[in-house]
Amino acid sequence: MKLNRIPNFFSIISLLILHLSCGSNHPEKLDLKNALTLYASFDVGVKADFALGDANLYTVPSREARDSIKVGLHKKDVTIAKGKGLYGDALYYGSRSKGYIYYTSKDNIAYNTDRWNGSVSFWLNLDPATDLEPGYCDPIQITDVSYNDASIWVDFTKENPRDFRLGVIGDKESWKKNTEIKDNDDDDFVNQLVPVSNPPFAKGTWTHIFINFKGLNTKQGEASFYINGELKGKRTDIIDPFTWELEKSNIYLGLGYIGLMDELSIFNRNLTHQEITALYSLENGVHSLLK
Repeated sequence: MKLNRIPNFFSIISLLILHLSCGSNHPEKLDLKNALTLYASFDVGVKADFALGDANLYTVPSREARDSIKVGLHKKDVTIAKGKGLYGDALYYGSRSKGYIYYTSKDNIAYNTDRWNGSVSFWLNLDPATDLEPGYCDPIQITDVSYNDASIWVDFTKENPRDFRLGVIGDKESWKKNTEIKDNDDDDFVNQLVPVSNPPFAKGTWTHIFINFKGLNTKQGEASFYINGELKGKRTDIIDPFTWELEKSNIYLGLGYIGLMDELSIFNRNLTHQEITALYSLENGVHSLLK
């Protein structure tokens, strides 16, 4: 079953361009396929459909409890929702529960200590005002330590009306000047975020989230934030380093999240605007790239 998503004129045009270009000198579809590093449709369970690294999903009670890691989905009130996805099944979070689920970053993220480019795509279905419990919520967080230390994430702020924010935050020791100030009260933290007020989420409607970044770990790092194929904000001149212990870095899903999630895909480069709107418009999702 395919639930509602909001189309727009530019997405339809991009789909036509993508279809026509597959047989021309500009095969965007093939380029997207070649750039893909991880894809999880949740249609055949939680193991990724495609992965350059480890395809397994893992569950752990806390980030530090590495001796308690379990393969597969073992987090309370998180299930596969049959037929409820954008295409096929979806990952459903029924409540805010303890523990973490993640894919490992190694080889599934094209991390680079010199010039790091990449992009992240996924879909959400929720009403933040009525579905989320009090507190911050990170539908995705990619890091080896925490949200404020060499991390890429999106979050909903803790109180209604909730903003939706992109965080591309370098090494904490590079930007944190006063450890006595909480991050969300610290201008040095807040000024690194890309906020979106009144984001277009609604229960029963699928919303596409896309994170694009390039040049991280240089002096000209950039990150941009797209919702439903439309640019919502951008950061330039990101100079703080992103230093990972790669074996400890993970792609965490659904921290404090309640709702549906589907079609997680990660690419080894930043995409063009045409590719982003084409990705948003793929008739059968990223499955179309794997045929």
